[in-house]
Amino acid sequence: MPIPSLRMVRRTVECEIAYTASRMRVLEQLPGNPVGITIRPLEGGAVALMARHLPVANFNSVVGLRAGGEQEIAALTGWYRAEGIKARFEIVPGYYDWALGRELARLGYYQSGFHTSLVCEPRRDAAAAPARIAIERVADAAGLDVFLGTHATGWQIPDEAGFKANVRGWLGQPGWSLYLARFDGAPAATAILYVAENVGYCADATTHPAFRGRGLQTALLQRRIADASAAGVDFVCSGADFLSQSHRNMERAGMRVLFVRSLWTEL
Repeated sequence: MPIPSLRMVRRTVECEIAYTASRMRVLEQLPGNPVGITIRPLEGGAVALMARHLPVANFNSVVGLRAGGEQEIAALTGWYRAEGIKARFEIVPGYYDWALGRELARLGYYQSGFHTSLVCEPRRDAAAAPARIAIERVADAAGLDVFLGTHATGWQIPDEAGFKANVRGWLGQPGWSLYLARFDGAPAATAILYVAENVGYCADATTHPAFRGRGLQTALLQRRIADASAAGVDFVCSGADFLSQSHRNMERAGMRVLFVRSLWTEL
């Protein structure tokens, strides 16, 4: 396993930010920017993300604030509140300074949760998927349609047609690979790999409710780790709610905790 370091923490956070920004830019490029996407760079590599008409926490967050960033918090909270958005602040160990927490508390925020970041070293000898599981990399519009339909079902997205129309730009995004897992030939699970700056990020995996508990996510993790390793990354990272099923799947796939960030939301 790679030895944890502040540099690894920084690279992990930067990769996560780059991936989320790339997702948001797909929506921003829709005619008229109907979701209301804004990506606001801050000092020290931090970023404030806003999706005015999409109440998804990841898209309405401040990520990467460091010591000294407390001076920006009041203006940021005012910006979000003016748009009617309850923003989330993600505070990362190694970046934290007591003044950040004090200022968030002063402005009506509290620590409401935790999110775990996990890493593993590159390896190409990933275990083969069980016989009933087949994993394919999406390469064309037909495969994308199946992928998006399975993805929408796994995440319980009610407007599947609208979702598909909004995110067809995922195919061909720089650094992205889309994976569809089939169980006995039926579309069953999806996952994304994002590679940037020699870091691989295993992102946005989900399983059709009818196929959960069959080992699909472990197989998808193994495939993405192997593909990221073949791309020459220095390490692979991912994230999950602490002790969630996703967290346990990552541990089964050989990933280990790098850090646990605190999530701050408005009272």
